[in-house]
Amino acid sequence: MSDVDLAAELLRATPIHERRSEEQLRAWAEIALSYGDELADRPDPDEEIEVVERDGGLREGELLLAEYQKSTVTLYRDSLARVEKLAARKGWAVSREGLRRAAVAHELVHHRLDVRELNRRLGHTAARLGRLRIRGHVAGADEIVAHRFAHRRSGLGVSPLLLTTALRGD
Repeated sequence: MSDVDLAAELLRATPIHERRSEEQLRAWAEIALSYGDELADRPDPDEEIEVVERDGGLREGELLLAEYQKSTVTLYRDSLARVEKLAARKGWAVSREGLRRAAVAHELVHHRLDVRELNRRLGHTAARLGRLRIRGHVAGADEIVAHRFAHRRSGLGVSPLLLTTALRGD
């Protein structure tokens, strides 16, 4: 499956998009992936980021790889280990260091991406008031941008979108 296929599947799994056409989901997926590529090609801003590791990312029905708060990215070792084991079972060459880089990049881009610009590019209309159009947010599109950015920046051999899809069935 391509990243467009995987991203469209991720959008389709979002309840608000259940009735959207395949063409619409694929178009949004392509736009979000393209924006992720564009962000990955830009230089990093000068900012000091601390990365800490701890356990506690696995909870009942939840897997949290990383989170960003106040210039600190917290990586969850137990979640990274679970993803690493899943990749090994699937025969995918995924290293702990690659997962670590991808998780950090994913969190950082969430705080760098301009959601208004993403929404403008997606062109989703939430409502019309006469001739006025109210632009809407496409739930999940920012995740697709972050997954693509993480893939490009980490050098991970397997798409983070593929890993996310595999985790849903795990």
